[in-house]
Amino acid sequence: MFTVKDMMTTHPHTLLRSHSLEDAKALMDEHCIRHIPIVDTDGALIGLVTQRDLLSAQSSCLEKPTFEEVSTLDIPLNSIMHENVMSIAPYGGLKEAALFMQKYKVGCLPVVERGKLVGIITDSDFVSIAINLLELQEEVDPLELDE
Repeated sequence: MFTVKDMMTTHPHTLLRSHSLEDAKALMDEHCIRHIPIVDTDGALIGLVTQRDLLSAQSSCLEKPTFEEVSTLDIPLNSIMHENVMSIAPYGGLKEAALFMQKYKVGCLPVVERGKLVGIITDSDFVSIAINLLELQEEVDPLELDE
């Protein structure tokens, strides 16, 4: 059986609750990620911020910004982060993680071991798994071309 540990991203990019929306946006842009676990100084998971959270917190780019709206990027993450985040242990089953994410419509599961964040598994990881399985299937059963 494959476990979450086999496919998770280890050492995910994280921020502290005191970081700002601007910090989260910069980290997401720099690393092309959509989920940022929020940890305390000991590495324990305390929350999660998603790309959708950032978009919701920012004003529309179609509206003329006011001074108040321009400063929204200074908002600390603890004011928008999700608390009581669903997580999984590294030795949890990969299939169970996928079914859980599908059932609860979440895009990621932080991976926690002994109270510390050790990884993250995302919906993109499962797309990669599907691609790999399809490629393996093509190697085993290649399509025959009509001549």
